[in-house]
Amino acid sequence: MRSVARNSLWLTAVAVLALGGAAQAEQLSLSQDRDVARMVSFGGSCRGCELSGRNLSGASFVGATFTDANLVGANLRGAELLGSNFSGSDFTRADLRGVSVMGADFSRAVFHDADLSDADAQGVRFRDGDLRQVNLRDADLVGADFSGADLRDGRFDSSEIFGANLQRVRAGGASFRDADLTGANLTNGDFSGASFRDSNLSGARLGDARLAGTDFRDAELARTDLRGADLSRVRNLTQGQLNTACGDNATRVPRGLEARTCRNGRVVIVPPRPPTPPRNLAANGG
Repeated sequence: MRSVARNSLWLTAVAVLALGGAAQAEQLSLSQDRDVARMVSFGGSCRGCELSGRNLSGASFVGATFTDANLVGANLRGAELLGSNFSGSDFTRADLRGVSVMGADFSRAVFHDADLSDADAQGVRFRDGDLRQVNLRDADLVGADFSGADLRDGRFDSSEIFGANLQRVRAGGASFRDADLTGANLTNGDFSGASFRDSNLSGARLGDARLAGTDFRDAELARTDLRGADLSRVRNLTQGQLNTACGDNATRVPRGLEARTCRNGRVVIVPPRPPTPPRNLAANGG
């Protein structure tokens, strides 16, 4: 009977969510049960909900609005947050392993030390969020928007970050080892001390990025846009990598290496100009 009563209370909460209004957060906070049956569906609006520490594993949020919600330490393992708005919400230390959050909005949300490994997060917005020490290993982040976010010491190893927006991020000490960043926009980002070991940066843009101490060992740089980038203090960069990348006169590289120029999508190796012959020889035609 106790389990029936608990489920009944949560179903009442779901019904209230669908109606909208100020009573929503109050109804949820009155529940004494911290566990939610798997596959319970949430919709509607619940701004500022208090859900910290709750077990929401397997729950489904579809088209829901949970802005500024408190989910600190919550268990959302295997949950679905599809097309939902969680902007400004706090997921500090939350367990989101294997979640599906496609099309969700987490702008300004906090994921400090949260675990989103194996997450399906295609097209998700993390703009201006706090993702320090986040675990996003093996995640699908194709087309995700991280612009302006704090990614310091985050883990993105073996993730699909194809075409993602990482403009103006702070990613010092972050790890992108073996990640696919093909076509990603990393311009004006701070990647000091980050690792791109074995990553694929083909066609990515790194213009005006801060890269002091960044590790590029065995990274793929085919047609990577390095125009204006300062790579003078990066680690483990080779001439072979630069031979396939696209730089310009403003690209700075470590001593002994040389940036190449791209024209019409092709890398052009410009040979050094021959020395000007002495005037007397030029005049004599000899």
